[in-house]
Amino acid sequence: MKFIAKHFSELTPAELYEILRARAEIFLLEQHIVEQDMDGVDYDCLHCFLWEDGKAVGTLRAFYSDKEKTKVKIGRVVTLTHKKGHGKLLMEGALAAIEEKMPHKILYVHAQTQAAGYYARFGFSPVGEEFDEAGIPHIEMVYQKQ
Repeated sequence: MKFIAKHFSELTPAELYEILRARAEIFLLEQHIVEQDMDGVDYDCLHCFLWEDGKAVGTLRAFYSDKEKTKVKIGRVVTLTHKKGHGKLLMEGALAAIEEKMPHKILYVHAQTQAAGYYARFGFSPVGEEFDEAGIPHIEMVYQKQ
C-alpha cells in the first residue's frame, strides 16, 4: 500500500477514476447521498489517497477555502476498508502532505458527527453546533497540531 498526494493536474486518468469510484462507493452506494460529488472543487485540490493493487482504497481532498489562502478544508474523506489502519495511514499522510504543500493558518473539516472521534484522534476539536450537510449530521472541527 502506498500513500500518494498529488494536485489534480498531476493525477493520472486511472488515479482520478479510482478516487471518484471510491467516493461514489461510499457516498452514493453506502450512505445514499444524492448530491453531486463532482462539484468543480477537485480542480484546485491536493488529492491524498492510498493506492493498492491499482485501486484507491482511501482518499481525501484538501483545498483553500478562502481567497487569502489561510484556511485549508479537508473533505471527501473515505476508506473502503475498516479496522485495518487505512484511515490512520490516510490521515497521517494527508496531514504531513498538507503541512508541506499548502501553507495555512487554519485546517478544518466538516466531519460527519458519527466520525468526530476519528478526527479527534488526530488533533481536531469540534467548534460550533451540529449542522446538516447532504442529509447527514456534521460538526466543524479545527486541527490543533499535537
